[in-house]
Formats: sequence, C-alpha cells, structure tokens
Amino acid sequence: MAELRVVQVVEALAPACGALERLCFPHADPAELIDEEDVVASSRTFPEGFFVVLDGDEVVGQGAGIFLKNFDFSRPQHNILTITGAHQCANHTPDGEWYYGTDLAVHPDHRRRGIGRLLYELRKDLVRRYNKRGILAGGHIPGFAAHKHVMSAADYIERVARGELYDPTLSFQLHNGFRVVTALENYLKDEATDSWSALIVWDNPDYDPTRR
Repeated sequence: MAELRVVQVVEALAPACGALERLCFPHADPAELIDEEDVVASSRTFPEGFFVVLDGDEVVGQGAGIFLKNFDFSRPQHNILTITGAHQCANHTPDGEWYYGTDLAVHPDHRRRGIGRLLYELRKDLVRRYNKRGILAGGHIPGFAAHKHVMSAADYIERVARGELYDPTLSFQLHNGFRVVTALENYLKDEATDSWSALIVWDNPDYDPTRR
C-alpha cells in the first residue's frame, strides 16, 4: 500500500475517473455510469466525499458519495439517478443524515491490493467525523448473473447474506460490516444482472443523535 496515495477528486482527474468507471462496469448502461461531466460536478459540489486512489499518476480506484438528507426505510425502492440527482451529486445536502455511496470502482489490474477496503475505511472515517448515521448504497451483485435463471434476486441476496453463496462484491461488503436491507429493482441498468442490486447499510457505531 505504500506506493498508493489518496486524493480528493479534482477536475483534472475527471477523464481518468470516467474511463475507470466504464472499464469496471462493462455491462451497465453508460448513460447511468459516472462520466467525466459528473466527476467535474462532484469536484465542485462535494470533493471531500469523492476519494481517488492513485498509483503514481494512474487512477486505480475511486469511491464517490453525497450526504443525503433522509431515507425512508419503509419505502426503500429507488434507483441511482433519482436518489442522487443531476450528475449523481445534485441532491447533496451538507446536513444530511446519511452518506450515500454513488460509486466504488477498482481497476481490474489492481485488485487484491486492499484498495476496496481502503475506500470503505475512508468513507467510514468521513461518516464518523461528520457524525452521520451511516452509509447507504445500492450494491452491485455481479454473481447474480450466473444464478438469475434459477432464483430471484431477493433469494440470491439472502443466500449470499447467509454465507451460502459467494458474490464478489456483496460478500466483500458484508465482510466490511455492511448489512443487507432489501433487493433493489431497476436500480442501475445492467443486462448481466437484469438491473438488480442490493440495498446495503453500514451503521455508524459512534453516531450521537444529540450532536449536530
């Protein structure tokens, strides 16, 4: 990890961040992925919430998010575009209760270097520092593609949560302290997973509701 460094997003990194996004999610609709314009918007709206991992001058990982005003767990269904707003950052509210993770991507050639875990820890530190309730995200479930013809997304997610099946993304998130809330339908257009994702939550153990 010594050769890696983390920076807040800046406009100059937008082309590389957009390229990394497309590389990491080849089956998704490019119109729903974070692109160069979205990265520029994030750098102006909430750069502190958008972490970029560099190996030398190469962008090898990124984790973006916004502070969300509130979230109705009694009506959890939503998609990435409506909940985050224009450029996936317009709904950022500084005094929001939750950090909503809009993106997390690690270059395929740089995986198994601890980059994903580092990005999750950076998000958790941000949440603790600002006394937010926790982290929300719509988690990608790439392993569902191999099981979608024999079970529903909800069944697949439940079995991954119980440890009966392994998912490259969701299992990693669960190992990092997240819990599953429900399956999200039509969250992000992705032909491989039929656009299903998992709503995941990390609860901040240090959250103090009496402190703003």
